[in-house]
Amino acid sequence: MACSLHIAWDDGLTSYNFGPEHPLNPVRVELTMALSRELGVFDAPGLSFVPAEPASDEMLKLIHDPSYIEAVKRAGRTLEPDEAFSLGTPDNPVFPDMHDAASLVAGASVAAARAVWQGETEHAANIAGGLHHAMPGNAWGFCVYNDASLAIAWLLEQGAKRVAYVDVDVHHGDGVQAMFYDDPRVMTISLHESPLTLFPGTGRPSESGGPGAEGYSVNVALPAGTDDARWLRAFDAVVPPLLREFQPEVLVTQHGADAHALDPLANLMLSLDGQRRIYRELHELAKTTAGGRWVVLGGGGYELVQVVPRAWTHLLAEAAGTRADPDAATPEEWRRFVRERTGDVPPLYMTDGRTPEFTPFEAGFDPADPVDQAIQATRRAVFPSQGIDPTL
Repeated sequence: MACSLHIAWDDGLTSYNFGPEHPLNPVRVELTMALSRELGVFDAPGLSFVPAEPASDEMLKLIHDPSYIEAVKRAGRTLEPDEAFSLGTPDNPVFPDMHDAASLVAGASVAAARAVWQGETEHAANIAGGLHHAMPGNAWGFCVYNDASLAIAWLLEQGAKRVAYVDVDVHHGDGVQAMFYDDPRVMTISLHESPLTLFPGTGRPSESGGPGAEGYSVNVALPAGTDDARWLRAFDAVVPPLLREFQPEVLVTQHGADAHALDPLANLMLSLDGQRRIYRELHELAKTTAGGRWVVLGGGGYELVQVVPRAWTHLLAEAAGTRADPDAATPEEWRRFVRERTGDVPPLYMTDGRTPEFTPFEAGFDPADPVDQAIQATRRAVFPSQGIDPTL
């Protein structure tokens, strides 16, 4: 059944660009939009585009320090690094008009949140968003402004009392966690590769919320090598019970595609089909726990041709309620665009040829299995605070 979906878009969203040698290349967004268009995703009933406008300084101050905002503006003018704010590092190079580009990404996520909160649409997306590492006073992990946190903060300013944030990027959503660590109005859930093997080195189950917000920061730290079946088992064991108990007014989700086996920066082993299953599960949870109010953001993803465009096209199709046929061939016009734009060989189909299934955690706990150990550590850390028995 088709759903109403607003996509926050402006061509300037691809100007968030650290340079041709940087892993976070905006071509991934270009290729996603082109593939979605060629596959007819944008023709879905109820789908429309809403304009994205830059977040104002006053809006950015909901989550970022004024001195940091000024530093970003200054660095974008002078192109001089500013180590005090982590600007000009290998991860966060300065680039011309950096503030303009980053504030547009942030504004697009607020536009998506606004469309959902004001009842203009059931779901809304900013596929260029999901910059979840940025901190209040510094850039971090390829992220200048934290658009996910800004969208949540805007919702709280409008009177939202319960917002859930679920992050399926392979990296821990540390910036969003940090900004709402002491706020029980926001539940942050991050499923990511273990901090023992991957940046940013945070996201342990023991990071479970500050005073008065115990159990509202949720971290599932998965071992390197986790595949579709084990990842989905962990998701099913943790996320649905918490969202059913929390009953958010809005569900905000971050969809970094870098948990895929082909991603060059991480070590999880998901397939495109496993990721597609994740999108379906989150869509269903938005309907059953958040009254259908779903804000969809992009995120990381560094296999720019084979993975991100197909993954996010499936994501947008899922949010539109249409679902792209996984057995469909990628359109020839899109393949031509990929070759012209990147010089790479495009994927031929919208699937990796997998049919992901999993055994529910409740069917039995294996104390020797590292994924089950991770699941149990998370449940024990947060379930009791939410009134849920971690042993069930």
